[in-house]
Amino acid sequence: MTGAAEDWTRPTVAFGRRAVPQLFGELHEPGGRLRALTSLSLLTHDPERVCQTVTGGFLEQLKVLFQDEDPSVRIKTCELLHLLISHSIGRRALLSSSLLPPLSLLLDDSSSSCRRSVHRVLDRLAQLPAGAEALLTLVPKLMLKLREEVEEEEGEVEVEEEEEEEEVLLLSTIGSCSRLDPLPALASEGVSLLGRKLSHRSPNIRREAASALMALSVCEDGKHQVCEEALLPVLVELLQDGDVEVQANAAGVIMYTVIITAGKQRCLDLNVIPVLLHLVSQDKEEEEEERKRRRKALVMYSLRALTALAEAPVGRRLLLEQLPLLVKRSEAAEQDQDIRRAAKTAVRVVTWTP
Repeated sequence: MTGAAEDWTRPTVAFGRRAVPQLFGELHEPGGRLRALTSLSLLTHDPERVCQTVTGGFLEQLKVLFQDEDPSVRIKTCELLHLLISHSIGRRALLSSSLLPPLSLLLDDSSSSCRRSVHRVLDRLAQLPAGAEALLTLVPKLMLKLREEVEEEEGEVEVEEEEEEEEVLLLSTIGSCSRLDPLPALASEGVSLLGRKLSHRSPNIRREAASALMALSVCEDGKHQVCEEALLPVLVELLQDGDVEVQANAAGVIMYTVIITAGKQRCLDLNVIPVLLHLVSQDKEEEEEERKRRRKALVMYSLRALTALAEAPVGRRLLLEQLPLLVKRSEAAEQDQDIRRAAKTAVRVVTWTP
């Protein structure tokens, strides 16, 4: 009987500390790159091998691997990089290198799997302040990718699951960078582009788009653009979305936008106060902890939006009629102390007299 066919996913490698150097040598051979990358991915589940891979010269070979003609090599390279940056030593090494520009070129790769892997790397980096800061220079390119996706989807009936994941990761990265500095995204028509995603059929995309828009609405220019782009009617509608995080993020954008006079007036014209009061009055004691955390954000943002709306005479008059509800929220013994404090502030502003 002939022997079993060789399984390239389980190549034989040297033992112990000799394994990683051996695989580095195979990376120089085009025919052995995929095999070596697969083995390195298996080895990097060991923290010691992560350190050896990062310090042993792997990152120096990435520019060549990024340009390999075999899409499987490019995909596996990005997947391995994603594994490495889950460790602090890998993140520090990547951020101190000059690899982000060549990595970003793969956002236009012909392979959707490769593009998705790149987005995973960028999104993981952006979760940390140092990573988000390093990615700020890439925000214009990320916004360009968002524009392309917006234009492509306008004529599509349905988005594939893989495409949705890619878009969610893109929006998440933009949001993380914008929380550090909203100006690059604002300069790239970020409010307009994100606004076109608020009505997407996918709750994941609506959630990330509203989250990124909230980051842009922190600054004065962002608030005015939200008003000018006529996004408040869509945001008020999202307050009744079936996803609590979508609701919370929409409430967050409204919270920031009603700070300015134009935002107050538009929201009052949209009769947003009853909607916000309904969100504040809901009690969901039976919910699990994670859902409670999300609902807390929704209630906090709604209370702060109501507080800002109470600064307008019309808003104060409407809220005086519903004062018992706010008082109840501010005095509930079992209530979260942050919510009680926010409710007390709302009551104080509503009842203020010159």
